[in-house]
Amino acid sequence: MKIDGTTHAFGDRIDTDLLSPGAYMKGPIEEMAKHCLEAIDPEFPARSQLGDIVTAGFEFGTGSSREQAASCLLLNGIGCVLARSFARIFYRNALNLGLPVLVCPTAHEIPAGTRLVVDPLAGTATEAGGRVHSCEPIPERLMQMVAAGGLIPFLEQTRTQ
Repeated sequence: MKIDGTTHAFGDRIDTDLLSPGAYMKGPIEEMAKHCLEAIDPEFPARSQLGDIVTAGFEFGTGSSREQAASCLLLNGIGCVLARSFARIFYRNALNLGLPVLVCPTAHEIPAGTRLVVDPLAGTATEAGGRVHSCEPIPERLMQMVAAGGLIPFLEQTRTQ
C-alpha cells in the first residue's frame, strides 16, 4: 500500500486541540473535521484532497488522548502523516483508525505542496524530484490492520477467517 499525495506542512507540537477543536466536541465528527487545523491554516479542510500527506516536526498529536484527532485527518482525506516524532497515544490511535503514521527524521524539510509517494512497509517517502526520505517502516502486520480500515475492521476480518 503506497500513498501518493500532495503535502501539507506543519511545525512542531501540533496538538489534538488543533486537530480536533474542543468547541466542536458535542457535534458530529464531520462538523469537527471541517475545523481541523483551522487555527493555524484556515484553508486546510477545503484544500485537502483524498490521499494527501501531512508533514510535521516534533510531537505531532501531543495533548489529550482523543481519537477524534486522527479521525478528523481521515475525514479530510489525509492518507498518512510523516513527523519527526509523535505523541504515543496519537500514534496508536491513528493506526487503530487506519491512518498510517511514520516517524521521519527529515519530515520537517518537506515543503507544503510537494508531490510525495510514501511506502509505509519500506519506510520511504519519495519526492517527485527523486529525493528519498528514510522513515521508520510500519511492520507488515500493522499495515494489514491499516489496510483493513483499522483495528476493529481488522479484528472482524480475522475473526471470520
